[in-house]
Amino acid sequence: QVQLVESGGGLVQSGGSLRLSCEASRSIFSIKRMGWYRQAPGKQRELVAEMASGDTTNYADSVKGRFTISRDNAKNTVYLHMNSLKPDDTAVYYCNAVIVNRLLDYEYWGQGTQVTVSS
Repeated sequence: QVQLVESGGGLVQSGGSLRLSCEASRSIFSIKRMGWYRQAPGKQRELVAEMASGDTTNYADSVKGRFTISRDNAKNTVYLHMNSLKPDDTAVYYCNAVIVNRLLDYEYWGQGTQVTVSS
């Protein structure tokens, strides 16, 4: 099991930057995959960025070149660096972790942090 706590959301103007943090309650070194999802009002939750245990990354097309996911194993923390923010990036951002236990994948979510981008 793991508990995930996000922080760093807030209100920012279009073109601005934010850094989201996701602190895990245990070591993230061996976690299969960690990532960030977002959900805007009236829309489905969507993948923003993810990082596998081998540091392979994957990004949604809408954020490529603007967002970067990174990790600090010593701090058990995953970050989402968001630059050139747009009003369409407004959403609740959720941290996600996938842990393998006895060959099965278990998914965990944080409580979410609101990001609002004003035009």
